[in-house]
Amino acid sequence: MFEYKMVILVRSDIKMSKGKMAAQVAHAAVSASEEARKKNSDWWKAWMGEGQKKAVVKINSLEELKKYEYQAIKQKIPHALITDRGLTEVPPGTVTALAIGPGPEPVIDSITGGLTLL
Repeated sequence: MFEYKMVILVRSDIKMSKGKMAAQVAHAAVSASEEARKKNSDWWKAWMGEGQKKAVVKINSLEELKKYEYQAIKQKIPHALITDRGLTEVPPGTVTALAIGPGPEPVIDSITGGLTLL
């Protein structure tokens, strides 16, 4: 039996306060969770039952973030790309974060396992 988790990738190449970054991570986690609840309910239920394991990692650029999004799409893993509305610290349309999962830990790790914790 697998354990389940979600990994949130946050761009380190844009300036965000800790509070802004925390909000972007929260947006990503909630959005990906909702996608999983609708499209992968078995994974979502298992993840919820296990305590909603999450990790937050840093990513160096939008281009790099898009490569990870492509891997999630290719492997049919729930995910959420967050684009900011630009009301506070970053310009409108700035992509800030990507949540991958929840999903089986080995599958998520096959994509994000080499990334550094934030």
